Amino acid sequence: MDLGLRGKRALVLASSRGIGRGIAEALAAEGAGVVLTARSEDKLKAATDAINARGAGHAAYVTADLKTEAADIHARAVKLLGGPIDILVANTGGPPPGTPTSVKPDAWVPQFEAMVLPVFTLADLVIPPMREAGFGRILIVASSGIVQPIPNLVMSNALRSSLLGWAKTLAGEVASSGITVNMLLPGRIETDRVAELDAVAAKRDNKSMHDVQTAARATIPAARYGRVDEFADVACFIASERASYVTGSTIRIDGGAIRSV
Repeated sequence: MDLGLRGKRALVLASSRGIGRGIAEALAAEGAGVVLTARSEDKLKAATDAINARGAGHAAYVTADLKTEAADIHARAVKLLGGPIDILVANTGGPPPGTPTSVKPDAWVPQFEAMVLPVFTLADLVIPPMREAGFGRILIVASSGIVQPIPNLVMSNALRSSLLGWAKTLAGEVASSGITVNMLLPGRIETDRVAELDAVAAKRDNKSMHDVQTAARATIPAARYGRVDEFADVACFIASERASYVTGSTIRIDGGAIRSV
């Protein structure tokens, strides 16, 4: 199936590793031009070099702090890609773990400014040229916690849920312009971030990593953690011309872990 991504221009946030990098690699493999962004230049350079060595779509990178430099990231990405953004993949880092009673009130605003506000800023910048082109894709990588809250991740559950309400509202506004807005909900995908959270759980509960991961796998009907490439392939389809009638959706990539209908 030709996804129609050749020549499209994509900006993928938080893409030096994990899910973000996987999505950037998958888009480039389909012939898209991709700009990766994160704060670690060494990791970004390694990722873009690996993508470009495959010889499909071209990759470049912007080293910046999303929290304070969202508009600058957009301007530099447009320059590197030679035109406006067709696909925005709003992947953001996760906040520290914590429970509702352990997270202090003054911790919320900095995390909102890091995880949520930059997505609003970038959407505001990419939507006008998307309207003119009659094509646009906005993908927000969130968490299964917005459907089934994850214990000890209250900030992620709450802040990503605010993105859900915004994305659903935005999808209704821009659909007639050929722009789709969808949320991708990862379950337990094998990334450094999930390994870090498993380590926190192991320390908190005085268990081994093996025991924590075995217990986690037991809650997943697929009986395993997901692979980054499995997640990225779904993202590629949703970003493609083939998914032009899919918008305002929350798409679970979780091995069946969320049990609600």
